[in-house]
Amino acid sequence: MRPLDSSGAAEVPEPGLRLTDDAPQGAIEEPAAAEAAGTPGTGRCWLFGSSPCGLCAPQVASLFVKKVQDVHAVEISAFRCVFQMLVIIPCLIYRKTGFIGPKGQRIFLLLRGVLGSTAMILLYYAFQATSLADATVITFSSPVFTSIFACIFLKEKYSPWDALFTVFTITGVILIVRPPFLFGASPAGGGESYSLHLKGTIAAVAHAVFGALTLVILRKMGKSVDYFLSIWYYVILGLLESIIILFIIGEWSLPYCGLDRLFLILIGLFGLGGQVFLTKAIQIEKAGPVAIMKTMDVVFAFIFQIIFFNDVPTWWTVGGALCVIASSTGAAVRKWCQGSK
Repeated sequence: MRPLDSSGAAEVPEPGLRLTDDAPQGAIEEPAAAEAAGTPGTGRCWLFGSSPCGLCAPQVASLFVKKVQDVHAVEISAFRCVFQMLVIIPCLIYRKTGFIGPKGQRIFLLLRGVLGSTAMILLYYAFQATSLADATVITFSSPVFTSIFACIFLKEKYSPWDALFTVFTITGVILIVRPPFLFGASPAGGGESYSLHLKGTIAAVAHAVFGALTLVILRKMGKSVDYFLSIWYYVILGLLESIIILFIIGEWSLPYCGLDRLFLILIGLFGLGGQVFLTKAIQIEKAGPVAIMKTMDVVFAFIFQIIFFNDVPTWWTVGGALCVIASSTGAAVRKWCQGSK
């Protein structure tokens, strides 16, 4: 099991963050380390070949977040944290790691928990406020922020290639946001107001920023912190944060619709399933191909948006998606090639 990212899925190997031999136990390895671990084992996917089935599980969870009608995004996050907590507590008891962590790392655990849970809330809000495709594409800008923060806080190299990928990502995000001072006063697609669309895209960008900071903190902590303990801080602080926000905004209410209750359960199940499958993929395959296949999230987002919401993405969104995916894929391929030398 992997530390969660803000969408509830396992954290994807970020091209801008090099996880070396002092990375957390069970952390996703860079391509060179993955190759050294041996050739892929059993459990390969008949469709993708390089990784097990289940890459669409996180996007299915995102679909259910979008489908929930009468539950605020913060409340969805609270339910997700409760579900995750029921899984993590037995794991911590079994591994005898405790619930507090090493004294010198507690501040980082607190930061990881607050930043990670905030990113989750922002992403769920983005899914509800704007289109599924737009929010998903913008989340793939996270590797750019990871590279920048790793350079600032971890003194890792920021190469000209990283700068090029940053330009591609920024271009893609601009095409999706379509600011009026560049594109004129054109409303967002899908019948939603531009104001709501803008709020959703800002939340998605903020999610990418907080998610990148979370990865940098995990890299900083290294092997001194068990990754289950990291998840524990994520869910417990996420639950507390969600409850406080719900009382402040006055949005706490149990879903009265049976379908919404079902969706909340499915969000937890598919989110956890995405964790398990992505972790298994990393165990039996190199990190590079898995990172590339993770871009299938965008494809699933476009398909789900068209099928379940009858909302055909605009050409601006398609162009933005191509820019962001080209950046993410290029960074992953570069790291993969570097690790293969």
